[in-house]
Amino acid sequence: MKQRIVINVPMQSEKGKSKAMKIAVGMQGVNSVIVVKDKDRLEVIGEGVDSVCLAKSLRKKFCFADIVSIGEVKPPPPSNCAPPPPPPCQPYCYASRVYGTALPNCSYM
Repeated sequence: MKQRIVINVPMQSEKGKSKAMKIAVGMQGVNSVIVVKDKDRLEVIGEGVDSVCLAKSLRKKFCFADIVSIGEVKPPPPSNCAPPPPPPCQPYCYASRVYGTALPNCSYM
């Protein structure tokens, strides 16, 4: 089951953002990391990620890391578009030979 972990980390510069991403990517089970620039948040998506261990690792570097939310990643809803129907079957055509009344070896006078 994939889970989404949102952690609030004060990242003042680009260097801080890259350090936070390196720490998050180094954790086992992480698939992707997104940095939300406006709110100084780190969104981590993965399977079997230990959120407490991740927060502790971020606290060592940034002195503050607060877990905002942990939730399950829901799959996208299925679209209402049905696949196109298969093409219609083509009828089979059989060749037939029609022979005339005249025999091929006959000659006309």
